[in-house]
Amino acid sequence: MTSTTTTQTQTRGHAGHHHHHHDNTYLTSTDKTDPGVRITRIGLYVNLGMAVGKGVGGYVFNSQALTADAIHSLTDLVSDIMTLATVSWSIKTPTARFPSGYGKVESLGSLGVSGLLLTGGFLMGYTALVAICQQFFPEFAEVMHNLGLFGHDHHGHSHGPGSYLDKGPNINAAWLAGGSIIIKEWLYRATNKIAKEKKSSVLASNAYHHRVDSLTAFVALLMIGGSNLLSNAQWLDPVGGLIISLMVVQAGWSNTKTSLLELADVGVDDEMRGNVRRATTKALGELPSAQDILVRSVQGVKSGQNFLMDIELGVPSSWDMDRMRKVEDLVRARVGAKVRGVKRVRVRFVPAEMGEPDFLDEFIAPAGSARASPEPEDHEHDHDHDHDNGNGHSHEHPSSYQHGHTPTSDGINKRR
Repeated sequence: MTSTTTTQTQTRGHAGHHHHHHDNTYLTSTDKTDPGVRITRIGLYVNLGMAVGKGVGGYVFNSQALTADAIHSLTDLVSDIMTLATVSWSIKTPTARFPSGYGKVESLGSLGVSGLLLTGGFLMGYTALVAICQQFFPEFAEVMHNLGLFGHDHHGHSHGPGSYLDKGPNINAAWLAGGSIIIKEWLYRATNKIAKEKKSSVLASNAYHHRVDSLTAFVALLMIGGSNLLSNAQWLDPVGGLIISLMVVQAGWSNTKTSLLELADVGVDDEMRGNVRRATTKALGELPSAQDILVRSVQGVKSGQNFLMDIELGVPSSWDMDRMRKVEDLVRARVGAKVRGVKRVRVRFVPAEMGEPDFLDEFIAPAGSARASPEPEDHEHDHDHDHDNGNGHSHEHPSSYQHGHTPTSDGINKRR
């Protein structure tokens, strides 16, 4: 039986356009007969091959625009590659040491790779600015070169201001940019066709992704062609590199920021909270006592591809533990089946007549914290230890601390 699922979308911006990087359902699926899975995998492999090809071609053919476009292609692959690399970790069962699971492994990996791409974007932009200064501000470029701030140019072919622009990009770089446009446009049309057949917003956003990539390749093609066909227009190639590098920087920062927020346990967005609330309300509607139960609040955090949700239900004070347990099991099963990506559902029951829900009553107020006072804690010392530091004195304490905790069977102390 196929359950109705709800997708979760993250928006990632690329200088004037947005990438909707979504749940990776088609990417991680093992159903190779599904056309959506096939076209997603094809897109991933083509993107990777083109990123490598454009990177090598940009270096060999001396084109900054093509090199920047290669880095831009890599920014699109970061999330997908990290998902594939960490999917086995994301689905591992939580342990006592990692009670929330291993989803943060993906966020850590994405943070590292996004940071590298962000650095690459800055370096490409810097290189392009150097080349542009050599063309339009030669005296300033000469001063900066003598100060050591403008080093040798692309691949180190020659040194000094103007050397890069004397050479310019090789016209063969245009073939790579043109080929990238054709392949990306084909991927756009093929993915969009399947998206319409399956009525899939996930595949539709993938198709949009491919169209945007073809546009950046078109920018690179224009700049490379202009640099070769127009007189004294070698500066067009670094201008193209600068434009695309700015897109890389924005995309890299967006991905880095997303990873940092996930690691900081930022709350899920309104869309996910709404999906969970609707699934919960629908599940509770099947109970004969539905009118007695109120969905008071929904909270949650994202851990890699997993969502860890907290739901607060208001119920009559007369309810017993067994009745609440049955409701909890029903809600957990339905939310897990209906909302894609939910890995954990924690249900909290409170009297329906309680005030505004906010989960803050679970936290210890600063005034009530055991560490609020700078003075030593007032407790009895029931343990003793002796140490001799060479001064001939010792300390005696009883054998155990009394901190107001009670040991449990698993060895963890719980506050009384």
